[in-house]
Amino acid sequence: MSSTEGERLMEYENPDPAGIRTQTALSQAAGGGRTVISETAVAKVAGIAARAVPGVYSLGTGSSRALGAIRDAVGSSDHAAGVHAEVGETQVAVDITLVATYGTPLHSLANQVRAAVYSAVEKLVGLQVIEVNVEINDVYIAPPVKPAGPAAAPEREAIL
Repeated sequence: MSSTEGERLMEYENPDPAGIRTQTALSQAAGGGRTVISETAVAKVAGIAARAVPGVYSLGTGSSRALGAIRDAVGSSDHAAGVHAEVGETQVAVDITLVATYGTPLHSLANQVRAAVYSAVEKLVGLQVIEVNVEINDVYIAPPVKPAGPAAAPEREAIL
């Protein structure tokens, strides 16, 4: 591994520069060269997979969600918010912090998030996932729905 601007990166050297095709998770292309996969890239793949699970309201802690709301307001988004990945040479570990929607069984949700992240990272990144730690730090309770229509909110008469 090497460091670039404080971010850990994973680098691979093709073990067979002669161009013979090798079947490893590191390199499946013929020829020499190296592949670098950053922790940020792995975290984004994991974050997108986790958000797709029904019952996940959002990812991150309260402060990271507040920062995310500001980012959303200016038209940007951080798919890696609430996700931390540690990338090794052939393996990766992922930590996810999330907010669940009220009514969702929490253990079941954690297992579904874990399965989705394992699948996405192994398929899209090509690394073996050794663990996915899920921390559910809050439960979102939707505000009560206010009925619409004239009968719902009586208007006050103006006093003349």
